[in-house]
Amino acid sequence: MSTQLSTVLDDKGHQVLSIAPEENVLEAIRRMNEKRVGALLVVADGAPVGIFTERDVMARVLACECNPADTTVAEVMTNKLVVVRASTTVDEAMAICTEKRCRHLPVMEGDKVLGVVSIGDLTRWATKSQHHEIQNLVRYISGQYPA
Repeated sequence: MSTQLSTVLDDKGHQVLSIAPEENVLEAIRRMNEKRVGALLVVADGAPVGIFTERDVMARVLACECNPADTTVAEVMTNKLVVVRASTTVDEAMAICTEKRCRHLPVMEGDKVLGVVSIGDLTRWATKSQHHEIQNLVRYISGQYPA
């Protein structure tokens, strides 16, 4: 699918949910639950320095029996950010998520974060696009095209 992520963000919204690295994990979990999201971008001095995800909670907090109230986000976040550009297509982003085994992609242009897309956002967009294409094909086959 050749739709660019800039279009997905225009539809979804550009809000970036973030947390500071010095915040504790308990606060991060509360914020994620409140906003019903699976990740927060970790931002220090206005720049992304990592991402904190549900997977980080499972693998680096619970599995290690760390106390979420005494553990900072910086101690357990994913340091290596996988980022994409606004011109990246939905298909390319889905392939990146699969290859890099990540569920959230910050969309950046230079140093500026434009938004974050999740694998759920990408799947939803692909499904919506496929549904539209199927409707067009049915109209074409039944002689109702163009609509």
